[in-house]
Parts: sequence; C-alpha cells; structure tokens
Amino acid sequence: MIGFLLRKTFYDLWDNMFKIVILNLGFVACTAIPVFLPVLVSRFIDSIALEIILSAAGIIACSIYLAAASLSVKSVSDYGSITIPEFIKNFKSAWPAGLVIGLCIFLLFIVTTIIIPFYLSIESIFGLLLASVVFWTTLFCLISFQFFFAVYARLGTNIIKCFKKCMIISLDNSGFAFFSLLHNIVVLAISTILVFMFPGPVGILLYLDEALRLRLIKYDYLEANPDANRKQIPWDALLIEEREKVGTRTFRNFIFPWKD
Repeated sequence: MIGFLLRKTFYDLWDNMFKIVILNLGFVACTAIPVFLPVLVSRFIDSIALEIILSAAGIIACSIYLAAASLSVKSVSDYGSITIPEFIKNFKSAWPAGLVIGLCIFLLFIVTTIIIPFYLSIESIFGLLLASVVFWTTLFCLISFQFFFAVYARLGTNIIKCFKKCMIISLDNSGFAFFSLLHNIVVLAISTILVFMFPGPVGILLYLDEALRLRLIKYDYLEANPDANRKQIPWDALLIEEREKVGTRTFRNFIFPWKD
C-alpha cells in the first residue's frame, strides 16, 4: 500500500506541478509575515510583546493558507485538479481550522524553545522527568495532528471531532503515522533545494490527503467485514480499481505525455 501511495502522490504532484508551485509560492510569501515583519517592526518599536503578537499572527496566517490549500489538494487526490478560483473560495471555510492549528503551532514553538529548555535547566531528576513528558507529548501531537488538515477536508469541519479522529487514526495506524512524519520531514528537507517551491508544503498536504484517503478505504472494508483481521488488510484486492485508474508510466511518459 505504501508503494502505491508514494507512486500516486508522485504522479499527482507531477501532473499538477505548475499549480502546486504557485500555491507554494503563495505560502512562501506568507512566511514573510512571521519571519521578517517582527524584525522590521523591532527597528522602530522596541516591544517584545508586539514582536510575539506579530509572530503569532504570521503563523496563524500561514496556517489558514495551508488549510485552504488542503481543501484544494483533496480534489487532486480524487483524480481532479486544482483551480485557483476554488482555492481562493476555500479560505471562507478553511479559516477556523487554520486559526486553531496556527495557535497550536505557536504553542509548540513556545514549548520547544522555552518550556523544555527551562525544565532541562533545573538540572534535577524532576526537571528531566518534566522535560521528557513534555517532549513525548509534543512528539505524539506532531505524529497525530499532521493529519488534521486532511481530516478537516475529508471528514467534516467540527474542530474537536477532527482532533479526536486524528488521534484515533494515528493510534490505530501508529507505524504508518510515524512513517508519514518521517516522509514529510524528508520531503521538506528536499524542498529546501528548490526554496520550498516543489514539492513544498502543498506537496506534503497532498501526500497526507492521499494517505488518509487510502486509510478510509481500509475502514470501509473493516466496516463491511467486522470479523476481518485488522492486521491483515487485503490491500491488493482493495486497490485494484485504484491501480487501474493510476496506471503506470515510463520516463518518456513523464517528459513527453502528449506522445502517448
């Protein structure tokens, strides 16, 4: 299943490369708010509180942008395409999810840069224990809530229920969830070569939506077959139709698709 997931994601990235680059370019522009605006303002106004507020506002703006993008890449996973007007329209329904995740990311930034170092500075078993608890809790949140935007796009817009579903999916597919986190870190590192233009954050969103879509096929199977072994999912049978739709390609097909 993982091999098929990676192949389909790559095909969809390639087929929608230009639009994904445009969306990534917009995200890179958004990152200028939390990265550069606080520094610029600090030259004229010496206020740490204002810098923190601007950083938080910038992170939230970036998160809302990604939430809108996640609604757009859903159509790509479903064998459609991205349309810029639809992406702009998605901001109306995406902002609540982006706001919540933006606040969570800002909290995560505080935890990793202030709280954990503070506990470690205590230099005692108690401090080490607290730092360990916070660290593992943070890691669990990263593994679970990486699927938040995909869950929000596919399974409803109730924020609380989305968080619960993320945790259920991650706990039920712990190995796959951890693999997805590693995959996303590697893709993000590779994206730095192209200044996050491709695959970039939007490419990661596409992978996560593709991943959730295949997990839902698994749950549809388990719902129809309640006595089935949850550890032995017949992916070859479940993905027959999907494999037919995706097909296979040669290097020549990628470079000269019009010659098929």
